Amino acid sequence: MTNITKFDLDDKDLVVIIGSGAGGGTVANELAQKGVRSVVLEAGKRFTLEDIKNNEWEMFMKLSWLDKRISAGGWHHAKNHANLPAWICKGVGGSSIHWAGVSLRFKPHEFKMKSTNGPIEGANVADWPITYDELSPYYAKAEDKMGVTGEATGTPDLPESSHTKLHRIAAKRTGMTFANAPMAINSVPRDGRPACQQIGFCMAGCKIGAKWSTMYTEIPKAEATGLCEIRPNSMVLKIEHDENGRATGVQYVDENGNKKLQKARIVCVAGNSIESPRLLLNSASKKFPNGLANSSGQVGRNYMGHVTGGVYGVFPQPVNMHRGTSVPSIITSEQLNKPDRGFVAGYTLEVLTLGLGFLSAFLKPGTSGWGREVSEALENYKNMAGVWICGEDLAVESNRITLHPTEKDQHGLPVPVITKTDHNNDLIMRNHAYAQMAKLYKSVHAVKLYNLPAYPNSHNMGTNRMSEKPSEGVVNKWGQSHDVPNLFISDGSQFVSSSSVNPTLTIVALAIRQAEHIAKLVKTNAL
Repeated sequence: MTNITKFDLDDKDLVVIIGSGAGGGTVANELAQKGVRSVVLEAGKRFTLEDIKNNEWEMFMKLSWLDKRISAGGWHHAKNHANLPAWICKGVGGSSIHWAGVSLRFKPHEFKMKSTNGPIEGANVADWPITYDELSPYYAKAEDKMGVTGEATGTPDLPESSHTKLHRIAAKRTGMTFANAPMAINSVPRDGRPACQQIGFCMAGCKIGAKWSTMYTEIPKAEATGLCEIRPNSMVLKIEHDENGRATGVQYVDENGNKKLQKARIVCVAGNSIESPRLLLNSASKKFPNGLANSSGQVGRNYMGHVTGGVYGVFPQPVNMHRGTSVPSIITSEQLNKPDRGFVAGYTLEVLTLGLGFLSAFLKPGTSGWGREVSEALENYKNMAGVWICGEDLAVESNRITLHPTEKDQHGLPVPVITKTDHNNDLIMRNHAYAQMAKLYKSVHAVKLYNLPAYPNSHNMGTNRMSEKPSEGVVNKWGQSHDVPNLFISDGSQFVSSSSVNPTLTIVALAIRQAEHIAKLVKTNAL
């Protein structure tokens, strides 16, 4: 698609949105529909559905943000995925291209982790400055926008696969709570997009556009209004500000390597939980010596993923887990906050298809992992079934994004260092999940079990957290900077807690709510 709308670099009345994924892409369309003009600066290229292939490794190389990053701390990524601590996308649509489509709401208690559990040694838990009830209407709008299957919209569930049937039987035998996963994948034609054809191998992009992605939903709709310009291959270097501390523009490098400055009325940062704090830290100045919007010292801190891992079983008969949706169903028995299990917060077990390529990579990470165990697992692939553990990862202040003192990227910017060490709560939760899965799979006669360690993290949260008090966080309940009133954070880096579920639905709900707030500020000249 060719952009028709072109805005001038000196236009001071624009909202400049950095990033085009679930947060930035949604904000752009919501603002456009409300008559507010914006420019979206996206570091990656523009893809079409013709670029999407049902090939995991091809899509990994095509979509992934592979600029150098350094993994540090006690987590196993520092050894096994030293330069890929997080798996996100670079392209118009961002990581909304690469996701399973699971769309679950946070539980009410997950907005109030400190009130629920009190202070936790070694963690920096806090309550969100908003409640579930405040966000609930926006969850409903997000579910409708994304076409989430199931009760939320009255849309039929996706077809049941043999992978789902196995887990349904196992859950019944063990007394665990089982459900079809609410998915942002069309089960019937909707919003000009077709129904899922159960092609499979679609985590890294839906070839027919049945799965919601801002790549072909929010972004084209925003452009169609004539009020939004998308600039792909535009890597943002720095946010500029005036003597009063108000953001005035965004410096970026275009596709030809030319440095440009786009002036701005408002800046929305939606680059994910690594690139967003990295940008604020790279925008340090005399007025903000520790990084833009960082008077609290919290920019880059409290980095969260999820407590993750995988459990894959081999069964006497074929399962053919690759046929169908990547995450067809979930087990929700452990989502509640029950400290009597030995840990706070909860987790979801998500039935997850891994293709041969990714299974081989994650089964035994590292060059020493290959051998008889891996080859035997791959030989039994058609008889395998598996789940992914998605648990609350506690905020820890020392888990953070920093700038490397000497290493620079291709643009001359300091390379981000992602430092993370598991909290003891994470370790206990993961082991509990492994044990529950062993119980589940033994009930349906698994002949062998494989416990996979955490994958390169793609659920990235925290690092620019919300807070009521400016001293305790980076933004307020609207995602608006405490220090810079016309600067907003529009992605998962504003999260205070990580929850037991996938973050995308919450990112979209917050983006809808934030855009509504920004539009009011613009129309009343409050900003």
